[in-house]
Amino acid sequence: MSTYNIPKTQVAAVVPAPGAAVEVRTDHPVKQASELEPGECLVKLTFTGVCHTDLHAKQHDWPVKPKNPLVGGHEGVGIVVAIGEHTSQSPVKLGDRVGIKWLADSCLQCEQCRKGLEQCCANCKLSGYTVDGTFQQYVVSYVNHVSKIPEGIDDASAASLLCAGVTVYRAIKYSQTQTGDWIVLPGAGGGLGHLAIQYAREKGLRVIAVDTGAEKKELCLKLGAEKWIDFRETKDLVADIKAAADGLGPHAAVVTAATGAAYSQAVDYLRNGGTLMAVGLPGEATLDASIFFTVFKGISILGSYVGNRQDAYEALEIGARGRVQVFYKCRPLSDLKEVFEGMEKGQIAGRVVLDCSKY
Repeated sequence: MSTYNIPKTQVAAVVPAPGAAVEVRTDHPVKQASELEPGECLVKLTFTGVCHTDLHAKQHDWPVKPKNPLVGGHEGVGIVVAIGEHTSQSPVKLGDRVGIKWLADSCLQCEQCRKGLEQCCANCKLSGYTVDGTFQQYVVSYVNHVSKIPEGIDDASAASLLCAGVTVYRAIKYSQTQTGDWIVLPGAGGGLGHLAIQYAREKGLRVIAVDTGAEKKELCLKLGAEKWIDFRETKDLVADIKAAADGLGPHAAVVTAATGAAYSQAVDYLRNGGTLMAVGLPGEATLDASIFFTVFKGISILGSYVGNRQDAYEALEIGARGRVQVFYKCRPLSDLKEVFEGMEKGQIAGRVVLDCSKY
């Protein structure tokens, strides 16, 4: 079902094989309206964010392997231009501005889905991983899982909130913190971290930002972090974090870094009764923390994996009210290879958003 003129081919950034370089193709097929299954929709994309998860998908370095060839990407915003025939009770209609997230689809019937953990559904589909994602001009998605974008936020900003924003928002939401508590954010100047500062401030938390470099320091302090610690300049990171939070350590840590060391350090610097929110996904690292002090200090360790549909609406609504600002650089879709190289070198401050109309 469509009243839009849908082309047969499009521009797409394709990873042709595990670990291979990205190829920008101008003849990638577009699924036509008549080919859509019930429950599917076709979205004409305007912008897509770039996430470290996309780099992992390209490098093929996670235990769960992606499809190949692969069109990555899972932070897309665009317009619904077609809906599969016989789709019943669709929550979106043609022309709606919607967002595509990491969680592309789930069964909505299993225990996890019923409990609001649809991202843990055994039959879920993942954008840019198990199904093709948003590094293209048109993407097939699912009517029950695209998120309507509220007024008050532009497409490029909304793109980054759909994964980076939702992910840190959920982690902070469930961090067992209260107004006035200290929270430490390793990697605070990065794509997830700079949004986490703002969502933490919105919750009334006091932020200790941990990262490195003058540009990231300026960004973190500008966004409201009370304390800054450069992990490359400090001689004792654990001691400095504890000192920054009244000498007792922070009440919570949201670890988005993809290293095992960042997790084991958190158990050391968290105050008694503190909470470690495990968010970053290193491919092979393990959590090597002291069992004695985890128990003795009453530390809670909680895994927080992206967010559900409600988390997405809440995170977007906060952004639409102007309470969270996405700091991003806009690049053409064809620059994806260079963006990945910058990520690998740790040179990206804030987010990168790709314009799907430019290549």
